[in-house]
Amino acid sequence: MIADKSTQTVFLVDDDEFVRDSLAALLEAYDFKVEAFSCGRDFLAAHNGEGCLLLDIHMPGLSGLDVLKKLRTDRQTTPVILITGRRDHMIEEQAKALGAVALLDKPVPHTALLAALRQALPA
Repeated sequence: MIADKSTQTVFLVDDDEFVRDSLAALLEAYDFKVEAFSCGRDFLAAHNGEGCLLLDIHMPGLSGLDVLKKLRTDRQTTPVILITGRRDHMIEEQAKALGAVALLDKPVPHTALLAALRQALPA
């Protein structure tokens, strides 16, 4: 069980409005506070180092891996769950090397997402 979900913020970054809205609605149904962004640049400008990040890998401009690299370069330990519609071996290796909690395939099954959030967020 995730402790005190009402205080847990999930930052959601995905350039696809439908995916963003769908995942936000799902997370809010489980009592998470959601802050959604359509691009990595906007997220990085607003992020304060708290919460958990649910991050699409394939986006125009800064990719999800670019955002994750920037966080780690800035020594931020924000837990990151990556999502992708196009998984490959190289992405899996990079995600692991950068300390991603999980790499989930789209469409994201809610059970897999909740399990990854349980792993990412403190009990």
